[in-house]
Amino acid sequence: MKDSMVQQVMIEPKKVTFRQVPVPKPGPDQVLVKIKKIGVCGSDIHVYHGTHPYTSYPVTQGHEVSGQIVETGEYVNDLQVGQKVTIEPQVFCGRCYPCLHGKYNLCEHLKVMGFQTTGTASEYFAVDSSKVTLLPDGMTYSEGAMIEPLAVTVHAAKRFPDLKNAKAVVLGCGPIGILLIQSLKALGAAEVFATDISDYRLELAKQMGADYAANTAKEDYAEALQKAFGPDKADVIYECAGSDITMDQAIQNARKGSTIILVAVFGKRASVDLAKLNDSELDLNTSMMYRHEDYMDAIRFVQEGKVQLKPLQSAHFAFEDYQKAYEYIDSHRETTMKVLIDVDPEEE
Repeated sequence: MKDSMVQQVMIEPKKVTFRQVPVPKPGPDQVLVKIKKIGVCGSDIHVYHGTHPYTSYPVTQGHEVSGQIVETGEYVNDLQVGQKVTIEPQVFCGRCYPCLHGKYNLCEHLKVMGFQTTGTASEYFAVDSSKVTLLPDGMTYSEGAMIEPLAVTVHAAKRFPDLKNAKAVVLGCGPIGILLIQSLKALGAAEVFATDISDYRLELAKQMGADYAANTAKEDYAEALQKAFGPDKADVIYECAGSDITMDQAIQNARKGSTIILVAVFGKRASVDLAKLNDSELDLNTSMMYRHEDYMDAIRFVQEGKVQLKPLQSAHFAFEDYQKAYEYIDSHRETTMKVLIDVDPEEE
């Protein structure tokens, strides 16, 4: 194995560079992963534009990832060289109240690779074996890099415990919204109604399992909801757009006593009608990342054919064209779902 490798660094907003650094040596409880594919997500785009509230520069990105183990530490017995893996990017303390009660995704000192600590955007990455999840042999590396965002939606879907035969609404059909539609169906939801202001995204949402869809730039949301689900409306509404407009649509039109789950990250403080929320006795719930069981369910859903990932892969860019990937996303906002960085272009 070579001594040095290429590592991506965003030194400031809209400026991606690369540097030569030593190939890391895995610690006794770590594995060395040869990185294959990296997905670009909405939070990465916030970093690119300088609008992510919890990331400083310089930063090496990359948290949606797949790769292959090429070396194991001396104390690692459950993983082997050659295995296909993804990485769970949460760095948690293990000592705070949430961690001690199984909710390490809510760690009081949580850091995420690619944001508050070094990400995977390099040719090799040394990581604790506990953060490595095996991928099935039949899964492509591109699909493997999409398990992380899928786990986000699996966790979000589960935040409503009575999904079996439920009627659900998904507001916003970006990558997370469309993955959530599939996750809801995989977990037993009877019908899903999706909204967006892009006909392109709504058509893809229908292909991926939405039973009803409405472009709320052209059609009144309340009327469309009634048309889809009748006067009893929805059991649960998932907000995936991160907009005051869609959150207000959810609150004003929710069935009394039902549930709204916030999935999107709001870039600025939201204006929420708490009086209406209270008057309708709505449960406003939230969702934060995932835990290991969500990764395992995500992988299982792909294996069982309940979730399709390939239709969401919009474009691939070479590792050295990382900046071009962001420029592509900025210029193709409506039609871009998932952009992947081919760190190792020879492997799919």
